[in-house]
Amino acid sequence: MENFSEVGHAKNVANFEDLISFCSGYGATYNPSLNAIKIANMGTLKTSANNALTAVISAFNAYKNATNNREIVFAPIKKLTSKIMASLKACGAVEQTVDDANTINYKIQGKSHAKLTKADSGKTAAKGDESTSPPTGADDPKTISSSQQSYDSMIEHLLKLIDLLSTTAAYNPNENELKVASLNTMLGNMRASNTAVITTYTAWSNARIVRNDLLYKKVTGLVEVAQDCKNYVKSIYGASSGQYKQVSKLVFKKL
Repeated sequence: MENFSEVGHAKNVANFEDLISFCSGYGATYNPSLNAIKIANMGTLKTSANNALTAVISAFNAYKNATNNREIVFAPIKKLTSKIMASLKACGAVEQTVDDANTINYKIQGKSHAKLTKADSGKTAAKGDESTSPPTGADDPKTISSSQQSYDSMIEHLLKLIDLLSTTAAYNPNENELKVASLNTMLGNMRASNTAVITTYTAWSNARIVRNDLLYKKVTGLVEVAQDCKNYVKSIYGASSGQYKQVSKLVFKKL
């Protein structure tokens, strides 16, 4: 997840509130012709900016919660498919079906055929566990595929495995977590959690666009309005005045 901080943006808005307060204190002397730097309009911009900051934080938290939930939902998949492979072999499925399932399982586990052939197959065979033994032809470089570990890919891999198990008459485990119906439920949860991440990320991205427009858009953005306000104060009181020193020390950065 990318780094997230609203400190700089919030500082701009806080300084803008100070700027408004100073200008309000000048009384009737502060009487600009530019609508954007009138006290009332700057107050409206400040309120909108504060609301935008809040919206970004809220949207980010929703996105973070969605990504955390997705990690939890996807976490059991590798152990579960290892159990599925053991069950498939124990039920008497034909060798070709086991090989096809193994190919899918390799992608879920994040291991290429080459790695399994050279490193894992010997170790697992020594332990009496054939769940990661490579299928026929796995040592042929042309059959080696790279690991596909994205969330979208994991969903696709499980879908293919479920479809294979559904068409394998011998696969009918008594364990609920290994049943096709349970796997379909898990697949649905994985899809839903992935969609939630996409949806909440979109909302967060859109909230940042609104915030950036309010704070940094040319002419109408808070930072440029603040600079226009500073220039107006300078034009009234002069560069060496106490009033201009008040507002000139307020820093506004385009982030």
